[in-house]
Amino acid sequence: MRSRYIVCYDVAHPKRWRQVYRIMRGFGDPLQYSVFRCDLSATERVLLLMAVTEVINQREDRIMLVDVGPLDGRGKTCIEAFGKPLEVTPTERITVVV
Repeated sequence: MRSRYIVCYDVAHPKRWRQVYRIMRGFGDPLQYSVFRCDLSATERVLLLMAVTEVINQREDRIMLVDVGPLDGRGKTCIEAFGKPLEVTPTERITVVV
């Protein structure tokens, strides 16, 4: 079963930020700067966490995952955005090998 996650990150160094951004593009769609919507299986969630924890500095950076629920339930409809329209365009997925 796939669940929808909101992944937010605060990475202090620009080089690490770019690396995390590239990893995140392989797992989800950007919603705002440093905020992604990811539809992940349990295995993909673990792969994402492994990939980003290898890049970040645990003393300076922070990653937050918010599980908003299964795709076939609440997870699909519980995200709202106000102001400038949310423009999510299909993105090319890359494979992250850990």
